[in-house]
Amino acid sequence: MAKSKVGQTVESLGDYLKEQRLASRLSLRQLAQQAGVSNPYLSQIERGLRKPSADVLQQIAKALRISAEQLYVRAGIVSPEPGAGGTVELAVLADAGLTERQKQSLLDVYSSFLALNAAERPADDDEETTTTATTHPQES
Repeated sequence: MAKSKVGQTVESLGDYLKEQRLASRLSLRQLAQQAGVSNPYLSQIERGLRKPSADVLQQIAKALRISAEQLYVRAGIVSPEPGAGGTVELAVLADAGLTERQKQSLLDVYSSFLALNAAERPADDDEETTTTATTHPQES
């Protein structure tokens, strides 16, 4: 059975978290306690059965003493590609005045705008060249 991209992302996040936990010499129970999540929930994240929120990832990163941004990239929340809007995404995720649902909604809208603009960009560049050439004719 083929896994979706989200499933693969969550699974690789889980594998990464487990590697980091073992490297930090923490048991599942210890990390769960330090991150403020339940033991079964953390186990499900590590096994790729759950996709944690940005806040939970931030708590886990703090407990593991690693960058939350690394976890956001692994979870597919922030794009690792340059120019793909990482700073906007991080600002949304860091805003304590927003709920998790609001953060996810903003990130969804933002990523859809980026995808739309990327799809339209080649056509816009061609139109700009044509428009420039036709709207500014050289006088003899």
